[in-house]
Amino acid sequence: MVAEAPEAVAFSLELNDEQKQFQQWVHGFAEDVMRPAASEWDEREETPWPVLEEAAKIGIYAPGFLAHAGADPTGLTMAVAIEEMFWGDAGIGMAIMGTGLAIAAIAGNGTPEQTAEWLPQCYGEPGNLKMGAFCVSEPDAGSDVAALKTRAVYDEAGDEWVLNGQKTWISNGGIAAVHVVVAVVDPDLGARGHASFVVPPDTSGLTQGTKFKKHGIRASHTAEVFLDDVRIPGKCLLGGREKLDARLAKAREGSSTGVQAAMRTFEATRPAVGAMALGVARAAYEYALDYAKERHQFGQPIIENQAISFTLADMKTEIDAARLLVWRAAWMARTRKPFLNAEGSMSKLKASEVAVWATERAIQILGGMGYVRETPVERWARDAKIFTIFEGTSEIQRLVVARAISGMHLT
Repeated sequence: MVAEAPEAVAFSLELNDEQKQFQQWVHGFAEDVMRPAASEWDEREETPWPVLEEAAKIGIYAPGFLAHAGADPTGLTMAVAIEEMFWGDAGIGMAIMGTGLAIAAIAGNGTPEQTAEWLPQCYGEPGNLKMGAFCVSEPDAGSDVAALKTRAVYDEAGDEWVLNGQKTWISNGGIAAVHVVVAVVDPDLGARGHASFVVPPDTSGLTQGTKFKKHGIRASHTAEVFLDDVRIPGKCLLGGREKLDARLAKAREGSSTGVQAAMRTFEATRPAVGAMALGVARAAYEYALDYAKERHQFGQPIIENQAISFTLADMKTEIDAARLLVWRAAWMARTRKPFLNAEGSMSKLKASEVAVWATERAIQILGGMGYVRETPVERWARDAKIFTIFEGTSEIQRLVVARAISGMHLT
């Protein structure tokens, strides 16, 4: 899906014409289609299929969108596009981008043949849309992926893998056509004994459990997934049996096997999650800035009060600082530069914390109007909180950074 990175790409904070055009295209969709629909789908707490259809018609909800953005040798196009989308609405944005987690898992762990086979099936086509879901978290294994209990056992006779277990907090869980499941293949190896599997559409034994009613991003479907003797062909093991056997053999010898299947996916997506948070933070800042210019108290616009203007100045500064970290991480990831100081986690940590802080400040600036649903700020504040929780909590991001800078296995 993603082209090989060039040997050297200069880093620039100036977007080129192609990047600007892509940014404007996504922004136009976010402004004209997503924002007008955002309140309705937040209230309904349902997947916004009509909006996804519109996104599919113009190529935003399609494999080509991620392929084009991911092919940018600077790595910035993806971050820029995601920020614009989540500026439009985080709930609908997650409904559009949730499939991207499954895509990242397939592309990051699968063979070229598996990628070519499964990516199109994650999206479908206009009029017959599909979704993908990435299934890692379990009731007793959230941040601690080493505690996973979902098992995958190989049946030699039928060349099948048999999956059993329970997943939770799964975006698109149960309604997706393609589920990518991380499961334990060798319990004695802990996190090194995990592998990723594709569960094809309509596979018997995979069912949806409880659909969660959430605080925010309510247009995005989140649910439990149950796996009861789910039988899938041997070819559905991402990366193939030979690669898995070699990795497990190294692990049993005590050698390093590289990054876990789940962690490889999360590392690749952390700058993207940071960009999502940026979009929400920027939306709140811009709305509060416009409101402060228009709202009059004591005979003058409230922005002329230093308390308000300084708050807005801090909001703008924090958002721009977070964006610099996201762009750096996106550039490093695309150009294959190692995150020696956990730069990917830094970007996700900073941007998510800024999103929560900025949306709270926006509510304060609007006062009572920021607390009611007549304005979108209240929804943005609810949406922002999830970014400090999913794909690694803020505490986990700090732990990752602390381990990187200390060289020690801190707990």
